[in-house]
Amino acid sequence: MNFLTPKKSNRSILNITPLIDVLFILIIFFAVSSTFLEQPGIKLALPKAKKTDLAKIEKAVLFIDKDEKLYFRNKEVSLKDLPALLQDAMDKSLDRSLIINADKTVPHGFVVKIMDIARQNGVAKLVIAVQPKQ
Repeated sequence: MNFLTPKKSNRSILNITPLIDVLFILIIFFAVSSTFLEQPGIKLALPKAKKTDLAKIEKAVLFIDKDEKLYFRNKEVSLKDLPALLQDAMDKSLDRSLIINADKTVPHGFVVKIMDIARQNGVAKLVIAVQPKQ
């Protein structure tokens, strides 16, 4: 019996499954890592009122002079009154930040103590004010 043997072709088969997998992974990577901008899509007409209570939001600024005296919002405060003042200020603040202006002769330990009190009383962001070099 003579069986027919199939002819062998010279064409090689290229498996593209791994290539497709890699491309899908790259697409997913770039889709996840890209930033999505939030577009304000809804226009609102807000109601009007005859009387409104406006509150002036001041930045929370604490000054420490060379004699280690504390001034919060241009009023001298004691170290024991500072936590309550900071807590009240941070409740009214949008960004919960405190700017510390300390004299360069104030001991480092005192400034760290003030920073610790600030962190314990709701300050999320501490800013140390400096003067740029000329």
